[in-house]
Amino acid sequence: MQYETVIGIEIHCELKTKTKMFSSAPVTFGQPANSCTNEIDLGHPGVLPCLNKKAVELAIRACTATHCTIDPLVKFDRKNYYYSDLPKGFQITQQFHPIGRNGYVDITVDGEKKQIRLNRIHMEEDTAKQFHGYQGTSIDFNRAGTPLIEIVSEPDMRNGKEAAAYVEALRTSLLYMNVSDVKMEEGSMRCDVNVSIRPAGSDTFGTKTEIKNLNSISNVQKAIDAEVARQTEVLENGGTIVQATYRFDEATRSTVMMRKKEGTVDYKFFPEPNIPPVQLDEKWIASIQENLPELPSQRYERYTTVYGLSDYDANVLINNKEVSDFYDEVMKHTKEGKLVANWTISELMAILNRENTPLSDCKIKPEHLAAMVEMIAKKEISGKQAKELFPDVVKGEDPKKLADARGMKQVSDVSAILAIVNQVLDEQPQSIIDYKNGKDRAIGFLVGQIMKKSKGQANPQLANQLVLQEIAKR
Repeated sequence: MQYETVIGIEIHCELKTKTKMFSSAPVTFGQPANSCTNEIDLGHPGVLPCLNKKAVELAIRACTATHCTIDPLVKFDRKNYYYSDLPKGFQITQQFHPIGRNGYVDITVDGEKKQIRLNRIHMEEDTAKQFHGYQGTSIDFNRAGTPLIEIVSEPDMRNGKEAAAYVEALRTSLLYMNVSDVKMEEGSMRCDVNVSIRPAGSDTFGTKTEIKNLNSISNVQKAIDAEVARQTEVLENGGTIVQATYRFDEATRSTVMMRKKEGTVDYKFFPEPNIPPVQLDEKWIASIQENLPELPSQRYERYTTVYGLSDYDANVLINNKEVSDFYDEVMKHTKEGKLVANWTISELMAILNRENTPLSDCKIKPEHLAAMVEMIAKKEISGKQAKELFPDVVKGEDPKKLADARGMKQVSDVSAILAIVNQVLDEQPQSIIDYKNGKDRAIGFLVGQIMKKSKGQANPQLANQLVLQEIAKR
């Protein structure tokens, strides 16, 4: 039987604030356990939460970037359940009044565009972090109270590729909006994926399973593919799918059951009594929306229309915001958009990847790359000469000073190159015969001899042109 996969994703994303959702404790990563918390985070008796204005602003940014309708009346609810990672015994969330509804994210998979609908975006606080060992469980409360948004999609995805593209598109938008650092490896963006399968053509949803806490985009696709294969095998063997929570085992590339879901948990939601409803000023919301950073889609449009970049080059740059920002800095000093993109993608990123170095640790200056590209465009140096200079340019050296010091100025004077051309042709009569007998490689040899005699300074394109011109005369 042919099956159709149905996928919905819930994403928890930590907001890029300095302090926590309802307290003044700092938001940090990697600090000593329990060193960044206070009495509000720990749920001491008598303490009162205070809503973080910056968190609301960032939530509005996220809603705007994903085309959600924003509710200007902010309300919070209590989600009551006792877990060791919730010191208060409840979580403050937005169950009934999410700040954003009915948005969407556009994705492209295998050249096909698709719109993934969002059900809601709501604000809440994060839990503490647990470390399970043989002798018990340790808890770090540094993460407790960190501002979160939860982004809930509709079940619009049909395979792992679409799901990975959705997470990547959302991750990129949130990064460009400065909503979050979206570092999945640090847990600041976490994915829970709901997967079910049904007979092809059916409108009825199958029994779904949930795969918790996927920490990379590649694992989102791998986990979905593994779970679809597992569910298909169960049904083909006459079994039934049991609603349960799974985790993805990277070593075996399979999903492993954590616990069964026997029914819907009653969290006994009720309005949070310690945070009265907040009516947001419409002008404040408008000011946030009018001063948003450039979205990835807007940057893509600028790269392809203004700078003439290909779809591939534009996407490679945009998918690495740090590199894309650097490209924009370079373009403040030159108009050679395609040439800058080539050197950034092919040469600079290759060096960074080879040395496993982030761009922030690289000493290359945008104005120096721009200057080198201008020298190539003006035929002051050749591409080959530029490659010789580039390792030092990456170290912060000025390409113009380097070229002068190494005597690399490219010669484009016709009479000077013509003299060398005729000298080489006189010395290599056999190459002329070879070319006239159909051996085109002879031209490359002759140009190579010209470059050697000119110590690499002759314009190779002009040299090639003059060689053909002079051979025709002989």
